[in-house]
Amino acid sequence: MSKNPGVPHHIAIVMDGNGRWATRRFLPRLAGHKQGVDSLRRCARACVDRGVGVLTVFAFSSENWNRPADEVSGLMELLAKALAREVPQLKKDGVRLHFVGERATLSSKVREGLAQAEAATAENTRLVLNVCFNYGGRWDIAQAAAVLASRGEPITEASLNATMGLAHVADPDLVIRTGGEMRISNFLLWQAAYSEFYFSDRLWPDFDESALDEAIAAFASRERRFGKTSEQILAAQPQPMPG
Repeated sequence: MSKNPGVPHHIAIVMDGNGRWATRRFLPRLAGHKQGVDSLRRCARACVDRGVGVLTVFAFSSENWNRPADEVSGLMELLAKALAREVPQLKKDGVRLHFVGERATLSSKVREGLAQAEAATAENTRLVLNVCFNYGGRWDIAQAAAVLASRGEPITEASLNATMGLAHVADPDLVIRTGGEMRISNFLLWQAAYSEFYFSDRLWPDFDESALDEAIAAFASRERRFGKTSEQILAAQPQPMPG
């Protein structure tokens, strides 16, 4: 858990708005995605500095294959270049990379790049950076159920949870979506059951440290009850010693 009780241990982000950011500047959409990589680098470092333990980002959804072919191929090339450029610094910064999503449909070159990045950062402990790539929340639930069925194991909440793509980390405390949209878009449907949500009008390339701090401050101001009453939460809190 985060050492600061006001800071979420696990932040998840739908990084929305790269294309609109580029269009407003009369640039190709891929230019927005490149700027989005810079924003992710900045956000990851800010999370390390603020004591966040886990950062999970939605980089490429199962539905993104429906985008124009040139944009998809450009995103794949951008991923390869970003891994080559960013992994050495992430390793130095103590960030552990973990990719979550369906890999069978990816090219062998992309699969190899993901595996190498994970292996290179496997010993890092300052921040777990989960990159959801070719991922969908419905896919995650379905694949977990299929794995359990193939093993002949009962499908329960606990067994599904242990077989999900993010089984290696606790559920997100805070889910942020940038770009002004207010929907979850098939992201962490299972894991976000009790997450706090924060929606920002800023496009992802413009989401900086101050925007992250605003989201964290909003999170810190909320009461998380997990089905209990406010009175139960208050009674469970440590009471000050009498003076």
